[in-house]
Amino acid sequence: MVRFKTPHLLVRDIESNDLETLLHYYRQKVNMRFISDGKYDWTLKELEEKYNKINKDYLNGYGAFAIELKETGEVIGEAGLFNSFKDPQILELGYIIDSHFWRKGYGKEVCQGLIDYGFKELGIKRLVARMYANNTASVMLSEICDMKLTHQGRMPNGDVYFRYEINNPDYQQH
Repeated sequence: MVRFKTPHLLVRDIESNDLETLLHYYRQKVNMRFISDGKYDWTLKELEEKYNKINKDYLNGYGAFAIELKETGEVIGEAGLFNSFKDPQILELGYIIDSHFWRKGYGKEVCQGLIDYGFKELGIKRLVARMYANNTASVMLSEICDMKLTHQGRMPNGDVYFRYEINNPDYQQH
């Protein structure tokens, strides 16, 4: 199912034939260096288990999705909305785009698309993005997409992280 479209991308549910491509991206250190623990030695079984766990929320409209180029049909990464805070009105947004597709504007399209989808389609209250401070591309994209820095902290290993948030201006409590 297509969750949303941007000028150049389709963001849709992950299908079984996407797994090998996504696994390849997950095994690239350059792609994973800013993702939580930086793990990049994924197995197909681990990735399948991750998606099975996360995507049980597909029925609620959120989870991990494939990012596909409209022009070629090529999967270039994943994007998602995640119930990280155990509150379906406050979701975390995230994305991984293969390094071969960086600096082409796709990150901005995905970030803004996730915000629009979360607010307009799902009607949620707030979106949160967490990132390492040295992930300057994600910091910049968060700010470009009108997210505000709301917290700064340190990981146990000493790395600085940021938390950005954006509230739905049209939020109506159900």
